[in-house]
Formats: sequence, C-alpha cells, structure tokens
Amino acid sequence: MRSVLRQLCLWCSGLLCLHSASAEPIRLATYNLNNYLVMDRHVGAVWRPSYPKPEGEKAIIREVIKESLPDVLAVQEMGTLPFLEELRADLAQAGVHYPYAIHLKAADEVRHLAVLSKLPPVEVVKHQDLDFKYQDSRELVKRGMLEVSFERSDGRVFKLFVVHLKSRWTDLKADPESQQRRTREAEACRNRIIERTYDMGVTDFLIAGDFNDHPGSGTLRRFHQRGRLNIGALVPASDSRGEQWTYFYHKQVVYSLVDGFVVSGTLSPQVEAGDGHIVDIPSALIGSDHRMVYLDLIDSEAESSGEDAQTH
Repeated sequence: MRSVLRQLCLWCSGLLCLHSASAEPIRLATYNLNNYLVMDRHVGAVWRPSYPKPEGEKAIIREVIKESLPDVLAVQEMGTLPFLEELRADLAQAGVHYPYAIHLKAADEVRHLAVLSKLPPVEVVKHQDLDFKYQDSRELVKRGMLEVSFERSDGRVFKLFVVHLKSRWTDLKADPESQQRRTREAEACRNRIIERTYDMGVTDFLIAGDFNDHPGSGTLRRFHQRGRLNIGALVPASDSRGEQWTYFYHKQVVYSLVDGFVVSGTLSPQVEAGDGHIVDIPSALIGSDHRMVYLDLIDSEAESSGEDAQTH
C-alpha cells in the first residue's frame, strides 16, 4: 500500500511540475508612438496647425500592438492622459484589454511616458526630479523616468524603468546633436536606477525605451556599467529578416537602432532565447517612425520547475 501511495505522490508531483513548466512567459514591449498628441503637422500634403495624430496612423499603432500582444507595453511620445485612455479604449474595442494604465508628466509639457499593463503593478514611482549639471546650469531630465514593479508567479519582483532621452535636435552649437545633454540625462537616470535596485537589494530589472543613440554610444554605456558595477546589457533584437534597426529618419534616409531593452545580469538568463524581436508588419512605418521592440521573459518558477520535471 505504501508503495502505491508513493507512486501516486510522485505522479501528482510530476503533474504539478509539468503544469508549472507550461506557464506562459511575460511579454514586455517598448514603442515610440511618434507624437500621439496634438501638434502642428503635415497631414498628406496639407499643413495642419494643432492637429491630433491622424486616425490612419492610430490604426496602424493598434495593428502593431495586436501583432505582438505584449503583457506590459511601455510607450514614448504619448500625449496627455486622455490620449492614453483613448488608446486603451480603442485597443479594448479591438479585443486587447489593458486594465492598468500609468502616465508620467515630467518637464516636457508635450511628450510623455506611459505604461499599459495586463499585470497589476505592485509599485509605481514617477521620477520627475532627476537633474544634472549641463553647461552653466542644472537641468531636469526632460521626460523624467517611469518605474513600475511587477510580481512574478514565484513571488519575486522585477522593476521596469522607462526612459526617453533627449533627441539629437538642438540649436546649441556648444553641444552638437545634444550628445552631452543626452549622456548627462543617461547618467542621472542610471544613478537613480542603481539607488532603486542594487542599493535596495533588488537585482531583477529592465531599462526600456527610446535612448536616441546607437548601441556603442556613451549614452548606452552609462546603462551598462558604473565603475566596477555591471548594471546590464542591451538585449539584441531583430525583425523577421534579421534586420536590427528601430528608427527611420526620413529626411536623411537613415536607419538606426535606438530603441530596446537593457536587462540586468540576473534577469538576462530569463530572456527567452536571449533575444528580442522587432515588429516589421508592412505598414509599421505609417503608424510611427519607430518600430516596436519586445522580448519574452520566462517565468523563473517555470524555468526551475522545468528543470525539476526533467529529473523525475
């Protein structure tokens, strides 16, 4: 009888392991929506002052999101809160529901950061006070930084930091292409991230967004390391053709990689296949001049349970 009970226990244990191993990964995405707001703009061949993002572009934005179906979506160049709620409502009407919406208004009065999530956040911190020395004064990180924490199925918490650093446009001759300012913004964000992670005993985190600089730049290096502290690494990402660009600068016909995820060392092994993905549906560049990047984060419980299941 004991032998039968023991076999039954092992069988049930195996079923539980297999069930845990089948847990779905968490999909996170970052997407610059290219001015999802009211501004002066060309619509076709007509100049429209104070005009919202055209409905055709919004439809493509929704199509890109439906193509990837992220559980957590970080966006840049969002307008005021009503625009975020409009996007959330339109997605719900299309069958994609995000119960949680987080909006950050920082020093930039026009373009904001936001997160739409299917997962309940356990903590939200809006970093609007980040500042740095620049030229002869102190300046604020223009779009701030959004910090959102989520709990995994095993009870572990990871943090998502969303950024949108200074663009290359500037009329300041002392800082061509805003390289110095963008680097100082990255340093201010990086230092706060360290305070909110390593200094608090948290090692699982991602930094997502539009860095407005290439992977080998000083800007990105600020998020990789500070002194001897290894912070994280940029997750490689490519589209269905193996191409790695995320931004198309139409005026100069330049393709570049400026969007993506920097992942901490402890979380990096849980990025599925170690790679991210770039959504390249044919109409993607109609909706935005940036392409969405996403990755799948394997549940840590499923990862360990999968190993255990193989031993039974």
